[in-house]
Amino acid sequence: MITLNTCVGSMAAVCTTLAFVPQVLKSWRTRDLSGISLPMYTIFTAGVLLWLVYGILIQDWPVIIANAITALLASAVLLLKVKSILNIR
Repeated sequence: MITLNTCVGSMAAVCTTLAFVPQVLKSWRTRDLSGISLPMYTIFTAGVLLWLVYGILIQDWPVIIANAITALLASAVLLLKVKSILNIR
C-alpha cells in the first residue's frame, strides 16, 4: 500500500525533477549559457549525485529515480556550460 509519505515524496520528486527540463531545453536550443553559474551547477550536480547515493543506500525509489533523472539533466547543462567556456562545439 502506498503511504501518504511516499505519495507526497513522489509528487515533490516529479516537480523538482521536471523543473530542470525547461533549462536543459533552452540551453540546448540556444547554446546561451551566459546566465548559468559554473560553480553553482558543479556543486548542485555533486549534491544531486550524493542524494542519489543516499537514495540507493536507504533503498528509497522516489529519491533514487528523481535524483537519477535530475543528475542527468543537471549534468547536461553542466556539460554544455563547460563546452561553452572551452569553446567546444
